Amino acid sequence: PSVPRHTNRLINEKSPYLLQHAHNPVDWFPWSQEAFDKAKKENKLIFLSVGYSTCHWCHVMEEESFKNKEIGEIMNKNFVCIKVDREERPDVDKVYMTFVQATSGGGGWPMSVWLTPDLKPFVGGTYFPPEDGVHRVGFRTVLLRIAEQWKENKDALLENSQKILEALLHRSEIHVRGQESPPPSKEVMATCFQQLSNSYDEDYGGFSESPKFPTPVNLNFLFTYWALHRTTPQGARALQMALHTLKMMAHGGIHDHIGQGFHRYSTDQHWHVPHFEKMLYDQGQLAAMYCRAFQISGDEFFADVAQDILLYVSRDLSDQAGGFYSAEDADSYPTTASGEKREGAFCVWEAEEIRALLPDPVEGATEGTTLGDVFMHHYGVKETGNVSPVKDPRQELKGKNVLIVQSSLELTAARFGLELGRLGALLWEGRRRLSAARAQRPRPHMDTKMLAAWNGLMISGFAQAGAALAKQEYVSRAVQAAAFLRRHLFDPTSGRLLRSCYRGKDNRVEQSAVPIQGFLEDYAFVIQALFDLYEASLEQGWLEWALQLQHTQDKLFWDPKGFAYFSSEAGDPSLLLRLKDDQDGAEPTANSVTVTNLLRAACYSGHTEWVEKAGQILAAFSERLQKIPITLPEMARATAVFHHTLKQVVICGDPQGEDTKEMLRCVHSVFSPNKMLILADGDSSAFLYRQLPFLASLERKDGKATAYLCSNFACSLPVTSPQELHGMLCS
Repeated sequence: PSVPRHTNRLINEKSPYLLQHAHNPVDWFPWSQEAFDKAKKENKLIFLSVGYSTCHWCHVMEEESFKNKEIGEIMNKNFVCIKVDREERPDVDKVYMTFVQATSGGGGWPMSVWLTPDLKPFVGGTYFPPEDGVHRVGFRTVLLRIAEQWKENKDALLENSQKILEALLHRSEIHVRGQESPPPSKEVMATCFQQLSNSYDEDYGGFSESPKFPTPVNLNFLFTYWALHRTTPQGARALQMALHTLKMMAHGGIHDHIGQGFHRYSTDQHWHVPHFEKMLYDQGQLAAMYCRAFQISGDEFFADVAQDILLYVSRDLSDQAGGFYSAEDADSYPTTASGEKREGAFCVWEAEEIRALLPDPVEGATEGTTLGDVFMHHYGVKETGNVSPVKDPRQELKGKNVLIVQSSLELTAARFGLELGRLGALLWEGRRRLSAARAQRPRPHMDTKMLAAWNGLMISGFAQAGAALAKQEYVSRAVQAAAFLRRHLFDPTSGRLLRSCYRGKDNRVEQSAVPIQGFLEDYAFVIQALFDLYEASLEQGWLEWALQLQHTQDKLFWDPKGFAYFSSEAGDPSLLLRLKDDQDGAEPTANSVTVTNLLRAACYSGHTEWVEKAGQILAAFSERLQKIPITLPEMARATAVFHHTLKQVVICGDPQGEDTKEMLRCVHSVFSPNKMLILADGDSSAFLYRQLPFLASLERKDGKATAYLCSNFACSLPVTSPQELHGMLCS
């Protein structure tokens, strides 16, 4: 590579996204006091650009505008320019995204916002093309107009920004309004189910026309709704909606049939043409959803997809020290000789390429059939490419194919006169060869930042899969990742989580000079992961750490006046608002996950004030839960868990005994949303016996592993057979 012409301060950062911009001709600053001081001292406006390293349109705006020398000069002359990685600083992102959504009706990344020297926003948008077009004003024009406004109408701008801030404060407040009680669970669940049912796509699954996101939070809600209404038509429909969506996604192009894992979202209704980036948070949540689908349906198809996701993460997103990387990019060089990256280049195929890789004649099939014929038919490959030009505005996928399963195995087998088993083997061989060919292509960029929150979601994915699929290697991977968090993203002296760490030189794990402290979502997702990990591994140390972190979360983020938790800590003068997220989107909000965490924490510790706190969160979000619960499906789900009271499934037995293992396998094989597991191994000095004195009164019946179902610390009659236990769990 040639010596870069420009280097700015971002060269000293650890974030892969910030490092991508270190050689722009723009004088970028990270989000820092140095930048704020410069803006005040020189009385300059701030231009804030927020994105993330695997964001397609962020790359486009960088290529067009931030690498342009003239535009760089306009930016440097008139503004103090700040770059933020939204995955490192979700708090900063959220404040200004709230502003952009309120003023423009939409949002997304890259986010472009202009601020006064005291950080108040007054103009914002997302992607801007460099020059004026028919429908959009260009970035150069916007920069010059805003600089002019600041010269001519400074006082009006400042006054306006103050008004905007006051309106935002008012709009974004979430607190208890007089009533202290949580909303009625039955109504919230019914409304949420109805709203999801109305937006459901009967043909292709999912909950919108296009674009289509996986939204695991919707599926999780539907599984819980089914579990509580198994015998009703609505319950049956909820299950059908969730299973059909998961099936259609697994068949679609959003699923990487060659390299495993799922892309971020589909640009069309059919789950066919995706935006090709792969995010860790999707893999973690989807692995858990496919395991749930397997527990409920017993269909191996879902177990296979879960294992496919975990294979991808183990192979491609895993750091040797045990942590998980954040994401893999959508764009890459089509060949080693290419000068520019293209979206999806790593994943798409030309028909002739597949024919050349799979020329073998297939014995026993209709005359002249090659492996390529069978493969191309099954995966919807067309000679001229299978991507509609409408879904490819920049013509990057012309003549290319995104693999999508468009016919069942039975139909493909019948078409070529093959047995099912034989067809499976042929398709497997085809995928293997394409995978080997793809390995020769230049890989997309990998964001090797490791985030506590997303690592938490992935630990839950591995732990739940290990339990549901009875695979110890998944539990071990989850344990390894939890140990990584403890070593690299936790400060034992303060008891606090850190947000991020990075893969540095020689593949060592590095920390930034001033580590970023954990946010609410880091605590919520890590605590959830530790509870999941205890249930899968039965190692009480993870429980102990989870409860410590819950106390820390309460101390740092709880709002004693309005109830619920703030997303960020108090005391950061550069944050204009302390917000509470109110939407379960691609990831659930931290308050939603915390409701269930608090109920689990109370069951493992006996601290009933945590149950009260869970109710207070629901009360704070009560109005939204009653009117538009579809925006908070994970919290709607938690209202049911709160209402039905978590049941403790206590297994008394020797962890090494075959009878105990059989009872545990029974618990793990059943999806029951309002039950949690305790192993009482008789060691009265252990953490759980100290926390829960009632455990000492439970004994093994006739010396056999014995199960009790307990609620509010009172227990059912003991059962000793897995069949009886199964009946109890399903009731």
